[in-house]
Amino acid sequence: MERLLITGARVLAPDALSAPFADILLEGDRIAAMLPPGTAVEDAARHDAAGRLVMPGTVNGHTHGHGGLSKGMGDKWDLALLLTHAPWIGGHRGLEDKRLATTLTAVEMLRKGCTAGYDLPFEFPGPTVDGLQAMAEAYEAVGLRAVLAPMVADLTFFQATPGLIQALPEEHQARAVGMSMARADDILAAIHAAARGWRSATVRLGVAPTIPLHCSDDFMMGCRDLAAEHGMPMQTHVAEARYQAGGGEIRYGSTLLAHMDSLGLVNERFSVAHGVWLTGADLELLARRGAGLSHNPGSNMRLASGIAPARAALRAGVTVGLGTDGSGSSDNQNMFEAMRLAAFASRLWEGAAEEDWLGTAETVRLATEGSARLLGLDAGVVAPGRLADLVFLDLAHINWAPFNDAANQLVFTEDGSAVREVMVGGEWRLRDGRVLGVDEAKLARDAQEAADRLAGLNQGTRAWCEAIAPHVSCHCRALAGRFTGARRLLAE
Repeated sequence: MERLLITGARVLAPDALSAPFADILLEGDRIAAMLPPGTAVEDAARHDAAGRLVMPGTVNGHTHGHGGLSKGMGDKWDLALLLTHAPWIGGHRGLEDKRLATTLTAVEMLRKGCTAGYDLPFEFPGPTVDGLQAMAEAYEAVGLRAVLAPMVADLTFFQATPGLIQALPEEHQARAVGMSMARADDILAAIHAAARGWRSATVRLGVAPTIPLHCSDDFMMGCRDLAAEHGMPMQTHVAEARYQAGGGEIRYGSTLLAHMDSLGLVNERFSVAHGVWLTGADLELLARRGAGLSHNPGSNMRLASGIAPARAALRAGVTVGLGTDGSGSSDNQNMFEAMRLAAFASRLWEGAAEEDWLGTAETVRLATEGSARLLGLDAGVVAPGRLADLVFLDLAHINWAPFNDAANQLVFTEDGSAVREVMVGGEWRLRDGRVLGVDEAKLARDAQEAADRLAGLNQGTRAWCEAIAPHVSCHCRALAGRFTGARRLLAE
């Protein structure tokens, strides 16, 4: 087993409260020992990391790889409008477009100090074995770990949202009615087939019934059984927007999470994405079942969804991680930004005292060890026995001049631009600021060509989506007003 001694660096402590000088001994893909500076080690190659701060790789608790081709789509969109425009944003994608989008997402995460992500990719009208394999290969080429949980549903956004089709002008209703997802049995069969032939050592297959309202009960139970059979993790968008919480009360007579629990989906392999409108009872339920929550403050602000109750979740005993969401709904894959926004957002709660805010060291731990737990990874801490997923930041960079406090500067001043090297499983994936597994110049050319081609193919669909958008917005705002089970922020 190859051994590597990393010397000369400051190393972020497991509690993220300090960053003393230390040497790190790696054996294979794991950290073997933390040693006092200057300790002699025989039979180990050496890497001089003087002038670097070494931290555990951040772990993205929730993203969408297919969003790599969708940066900067839309401006004054909430979640309902994003879903309205989804047919043209993601339409007409072939196999290589799926691989390309995921590669873009993975490269951006790597460049910004992220070593793993919980990816909920989408294929229309349903997942394919070839598509899932291509997306896994994209992560493998870049060198990142991932949970790849196809985002699936057997109902469209229009079918799923109570009263929405009837709220559209009559001339648009037939087109909305005519949209359909793949058959539930075909969706589940495709994931079963992918799971049976899955071979990746670094990309784990999961399942993501996308939004409870978008899934029939039978379909959600099918996802439950599939996850149990293959030991898959499951993540779902739950109570992301207030209109969804209102729709859940109409459809189920309960919260969305309580209904999923009644079907047996909520367990230790389950995590909620967003969870902005979770109630106190929902948080207690998550904790009781050993489930988790990915807090995604960037997209929740971008889409005007609100602020998730991260502090209340932590106090309830829920495993909490941080995520960026996809680049189609949050525009970047920067976990340093996610940390900064999470810390800032915690200060916006009405009546919150300082002890209710997320401190910087705590926020760093959420973005590393917390998210790693959502993915089931033994990572997120620089400590013996843990995976050697490491990020090296340049302390000569303006973000760190002068060095005062590691956690404060990771959250408040770092933006990813000081990342110089990234190691995943003891292997260099970013070296001297250069991605080793991908030709980035070609990647950029391919991305622009694909974006231009897809824009032309989706032009007609875009025009229809823009025509119905005001009617969708009006209806979903009214639906949101029906939900009073939770309060958020000063405006309430």
